[in-house]
Amino acid sequence: MAHIDLGLDETHFPGITGLMRFRPETAKPLNELAEVLLRAPHSLPPGERELIASYVSALNECTFCHNSHSAFAAAQLDKGMALVHQVKADLDGAPVSEKLRALLRIAAAVQDSGRKVTAELVDRARAEGATDVEIHDTVLIAAAFCMFNRYVDGLGTFAPTDPAAYDASAKRIVEQGYTASG
Repeated sequence: MAHIDLGLDETHFPGITGLMRFRPETAKPLNELAEVLLRAPHSLPPGERELIASYVSALNECTFCHNSHSAFAAAQLDKGMALVHQVKADLDGAPVSEKLRALLRIAAAVQDSGRKVTAELVDRARAEGATDVEIHDTVLIAAAFCMFNRYVDGLGTFAPTDPAAYDASAKRIVEQGYTASG
């Protein structure tokens, strides 16, 4: 049970979904931020941006965000959940581009502390073809997901432990995005 009364059945509205129903006025800008960062037209495909969100959420040990964004990434990546698991288990050996690997290293640095993002990490990402916008957005995705993770866990929201519980929301996000009503 969440630390506060959300006025709903948390098993039907787990994690951030219950929090967004509780405070729709704060949900709107948070969903708009997620939409811009994870789905808007961009040189990084949505699946890769969701993978960054999933990776940071795993590092933060946020069950709800980790499982939901893993499902969202898997639904949009050719190699699906197998790739998501590979990245989290062994970033160096995972079959991703060197550019994405460099961006994921930046995201991990942000998760630890923004000050851990070094010129060397940025230079490596640039050497692998990352643009300034991709580096900027990677840092912002990682920072935003640290906030989202702390929001979800700080209020003690319910998080299903079965990854399959996140499949329906993955389908909805892929088809409708974060700002669709309902």
